[in-house]
Amino acid sequence: MAKARGPLTHVKAVPGCLPRLCRWDIYLRRNLMQRSTWTFAGLLLAATPALAATGADDAAMRQLALASGCMTCHHIEPGAKGPDGLPPIGPPWRDVAVKYKDVPGAADRLTHTVMTGSNPYASHWKGKVSGLAMPPNEVAIKEADARKLVNWILRLADRP
Repeated sequence: MAKARGPLTHVKAVPGCLPRLCRWDIYLRRNLMQRSTWTFAGLLLAATPALAATGADDAAMRQLALASGCMTCHHIEPGAKGPDGLPPIGPPWRDVAVKYKDVPGAADRLTHTVMTGSNPYASHWKGKVSGLAMPPNEVAIKEADARKLVNWILRLADRP
């Protein structure tokens, strides 16, 4: 077998192939495999702070919701029961997130509802929840915190 010449001297020829093509094919496979491994590792490292921030953000928002009394009526995931096995008092936040996904001004509208309460005659959650209306929460939560919580709730629609 002839000795390979050129930049691919470290690659051995494969029997039954044209020597130049087989060596080039092997070289490309090795090189692409190494590059894709490093690319994947780089993407994973780049995503790690975002994932950690999401986990910390989740814990902070759950704590804020618990301290503000939101979890008395609401759940995060659908399917949870309210008192005495009835439907929950307020809608699950993931359902809220899906309903208001891509609705312009949804964060402002929902923040206003959290602060001032909702109209029992205009409820669009009838039959899905046991509560009639959301009471005003101005004494329970600051508007800036309510806005943070609402924005976090709306981001739940994008999560698996």
